[in-house]
Amino acid sequence: MSTFNNPQQTWNQRFAAEHYVFGEAPNAYLQSQAAHLSPGNALAVADGEGRNGVWLAQQGLQVDAFDFSDNAIRKARALAQSRQVNVNFVCSDWQSYDWRPAHYDNVVGIFFQFAAPEERSLLFERMLDSLKPGGTLIIQGYTPRQLDFNTGGPGKLAHMYDEALMLDAFGELDILDLRTYEAEINEGTGHQGMSGLLGLTARKRLG
Repeated sequence: MSTFNNPQQTWNQRFAAEHYVFGEAPNAYLQSQAAHLSPGNALAVADGEGRNGVWLAQQGLQVDAFDFSDNAIRKARALAQSRQVNVNFVCSDWQSYDWRPAHYDNVVGIFFQFAAPEERSLLFERMLDSLKPGGTLIIQGYTPRQLDFNTGGPGKLAHMYDEALMLDAFGELDILDLRTYEAEINEGTGHQGMSGLLGLTARKRLG
């Protein structure tokens, strides 16, 4: 998205489409990290139309998920019903969400790069605080290289991720996987084609 002037309206209009803008299948990086998921519950941050929250529920987790688009939440609930899983979808922006400290065994954020740098540090902090000791954090995002590919994402350099940013925000965790790479992705019409990507999987230390 090139405009962030009225993001809620922009995304609501985008998610009003009949089809699933980012597809119904989970993110490939998230799937690749399935072995690192901790048993118990999970939070899917800015989960859009629910593809990742639904997949997490299919792994046997109790899942909370939020997004600020009511059109996205409506479609997410329909997807969960069609997959015969229960997900607690909440229509909320991240600032208003009920972040419970040390509550989640897993916190997952896939392509949630709407936050400008000054907001992002607070969002990362809330994600970190909501993770239980021993819990797993999984993040997928676009790198600056994505500006060359232009196959999805915010199109703003300040919103992109790199490894130094991840280590600065989450360096107190045990890093299980941190990679910068390029790959062809096929996630609905929203993310289509060669992409500049970052993946992070980390575990919060006990005690």
